[in-house]
Amino acid sequence: MRTMKLPLSGDVVQAIWTAFLSPFNNQIGVININLGKSSAPEVEEQVLNEVGSYGRQLGRIGDALTVLMKHFHPAEPLAEHEQEALIGLKLMLDEIADIKEQYKREAIRA
Repeated sequence: MRTMKLPLSGDVVQAIWTAFLSPFNNQIGVININLGKSSAPEVEEQVLNEVGSYGRQLGRIGDALTVLMKHFHPAEPLAEHEQEALIGLKLMLDEIADIKEQYKREAIRA
């Protein structure tokens, strides 16, 4: 026979109560996101609200780098560690493109 759990039952409730009761946690609500220490948290918050999430910002940077890498022709040969850095970036951007495509999102590939 199958066991049925209602929403917020079982382990979920325990995790929420743990967050509320922890003396080392500054959490006020059920779900909080810690952005880390910032020298200008109000600027960071406004950028997140008006420009885009960290994922959106990184996505656009990644897309721009993909375009630049596609058209990059160095004036002199790259050192091995420079080539490895570009290969590593390309592999990471290709993995991200794979995930985007799984969710029917447009992906730019090098």
